[in-house]
Amino acid sequence: MTAVDQMDILIVEDEVLLAVELEHMLAEAGHHVVGHAMESGEAVTLAGRHRPDLALVDVHLQDGPSGVDAARTLTNDCGAVVLFMTANKQRLPADFAGACGVISKPYSEHGIRRALDFVCACLRNDCGGRSPPPGLDISPAFAARWRVAH
Repeated sequence: MTAVDQMDILIVEDEVLLAVELEHMLAEAGHHVVGHAMESGEAVTLAGRHRPDLALVDVHLQDGPSGVDAARTLTNDCGAVVLFMTANKQRLPADFAGACGVISKPYSEHGIRRALDFVCACLRNDCGGRSPPPGLDISPAFAARWRVAH
């Protein structure tokens, strides 16, 4: 990561107003947004170019319910850690498509900050034994990797 408490983040969201609001929240929390994609191909291109620490991905994008496919590619080919942000949690596969977890919409600024603080700590190998904050569900694979309850 670029700094102890700052991450480079890619927003993958097809609703422009949500993306702008999220970008503002992230900047206020001290993170750097490297880009905003509205469809899966654009997300992969931006991730390849900017190599974000984290990608915040909605399940349903402009090109359909392609967020799951984008998450797999971002994780496997671009090395990004993915965190879903969706009202469609039930559409996620059991393996979370390789994502570290999911924040359910609607979300609050406080909830986003707490979730990102937790994920940032885990990426620094500093979250073992703690439970994720309310509103953040960690995937089984990352719960085992980070030694957290899911």
